[in-house]
Amino acid sequence: MADQPPLIAARGVTRILPGIVPTTLVRNIDLAIGDNEFVAITGPSGSGKSSLLYLLGLLDLPTEGEVLICGRATAHMSEEERAATRLSTLGFVFQFHFLLPEFTARENIMLPMRARGRLTLPAMRERAGDLLAALGLADHCDKRPDQLSGGQRQRVAVARALANDPPVILADEPTGSLDSKSSEQVFAILRELVDAHGKTVVAVTHDLGHAAHMDRRLQLVDGAIVSDEPQRVAAPAIS
Repeated sequence: MADQPPLIAARGVTRILPGIVPTTLVRNIDLAIGDNEFVAITGPSGSGKSSLLYLLGLLDLPTEGEVLICGRATAHMSEEERAATRLSTLGFVFQFHFLLPEFTARENIMLPMRARGRLTLPAMRERAGDLLAALGLADHCDKRPDQLSGGQRQRVAVARALANDPPVILADEPTGSLDSKSSEQVFAILRELVDAHGKTVVAVTHDLGHAAHMDRRLQLVDGAIVSDEPQRVAAPAIS
């Protein structure tokens, strides 16, 4: 509906690291991200891309300004409230999968569900298995991360991000550590989450080829957004 607030909004968000010489990571960001968007955050190294993503995901707090999630102000939330908001609304995929090595693929995916506490153990196991199957990993449910390839580990990380069915996936260089084939496979999965499942995906990327096939591109320079442009380039077929 037209009167619904954005899924994520930033109002005058600045992040400054204190020190003898304070460092400004992002400066005066105003931004709104809505339903069913596929957004690239691009820019040179050190431009504040990951810092902005962490602020939008409530993993870091702004020095000035505020981030709103589904219209809810977050500045005065307790850490418990921020954690609950992350669990219900946001899923995260990082460049390095950060799967726990002692747990199987299924058990790693169940961790966010356990933290949220909404499902029974059998229901969590079933959902984790269904997510793995949907990502082509039905035969790998009981393997630990060291028994999987890099591309498979990252697909497990995507499944973990989807565990609680959040409307927004935030991805920090999700294909940055992968070979070209695995990179294309993971990008195709993110594209499908938007096109077929109505998710919003916001991804930091250095891959300008991938960025060109996303629907909107933000470019950062020195912590500030210098362009915010829609894109409507058809994605290439993924073999």
